[in-house]
Amino acid sequence: MTATPTEIVAPPPRRKMNILFGLTLIGLLIFLWIVLGFVTASFWTPLNISNLLRQGAMTAILALGQTFVIITAGIDLSVGAIVGFCTVIIAWLLQAGVPLWAAILLTLAMGVAIGAFHGFGIVHMGLPPFIITLATLTSLRGIGLLITNGSTISITDESFSNFARADFLGIPSLFWMVILVAVPSFVFLHLSRWGRYLFAVGSNAEAARLSGVNVKGMIYLAYILSAGFAAFVGVLLASRIAIGNATQADGWELQAIASSVIGGTSLFGAVGSVHGPLIGAFILATINNGANLLNVNSFWQRIITGLLIIVIVFFDQLRRRKSS
Repeated sequence: MTATPTEIVAPPPRRKMNILFGLTLIGLLIFLWIVLGFVTASFWTPLNISNLLRQGAMTAILALGQTFVIITAGIDLSVGAIVGFCTVIIAWLLQAGVPLWAAILLTLAMGVAIGAFHGFGIVHMGLPPFIITLATLTSLRGIGLLITNGSTISITDESFSNFARADFLGIPSLFWMVILVAVPSFVFLHLSRWGRYLFAVGSNAEAARLSGVNVKGMIYLAYILSAGFAAFVGVLLASRIAIGNATQADGWELQAIASSVIGGTSLFGAVGSVHGPLIGAFILATINNGANLLNVNSFWQRIITGLLIIVIVFFDQLRRRKSS
């Protein structure tokens, strides 16, 4: 007798280990903030903290979308290109006189369509996620440059451009967008059966299929969420810089993957959370912010990020060996 989909559960998480890892990440973030507060005179200034929260917010949302894909043992290399492309789309729509609310919805719909295209390529064409999303990365950059003729599109709607610079209750509006995305994501991933299906697909897709899970549908959903979150970040970035530029967010896909991995998401699939990638994003944002305040060469920021990824993936492999 086969299990029904409602009986499918994710591989039992090591709850104590997950809690310990989460507390370790929070401790590392607090440690970085304390150290930077001592070694720099401007880290704890309201202006710098606001900038840090704004810098980390968009990477955090991207990392969260990327996490849904990585949990299924996939990867999405296109999210940075989607962000840049969507700044062009919303700027172009606003310049054409489309109402702001409609321009935002159409831009988000574009992200959903791109994610559905990725799902189609993986599920029906049999393309590896690396290949289909890499192709989208290069194509979207080219399409965006064609639309703008290699230049930028200015956004003159002040109500839109002022949003990213505004605060609410003393907290940057961009950080509130992280909370807006994180709460339903937590419910979806950790409290709903759809979240259990994602983990099941990442653990063993064939076993999940035999148990009644719509594996193809879950892959579609994961990539739609990733691209949709990237489109949302594109809207936020366009609000912050007040232009549409296809070359924006270059390399952000690597920041998103790094944040997710630092946050405990396993590149082998079936392991991940909502809070981990968010904390990972702000750890990276803190490192970058502190390096800038200390006038450290930006190349060192990339080296530190790379070393963090190596260390965390190494320990993830050790954890998998012990559990096997």
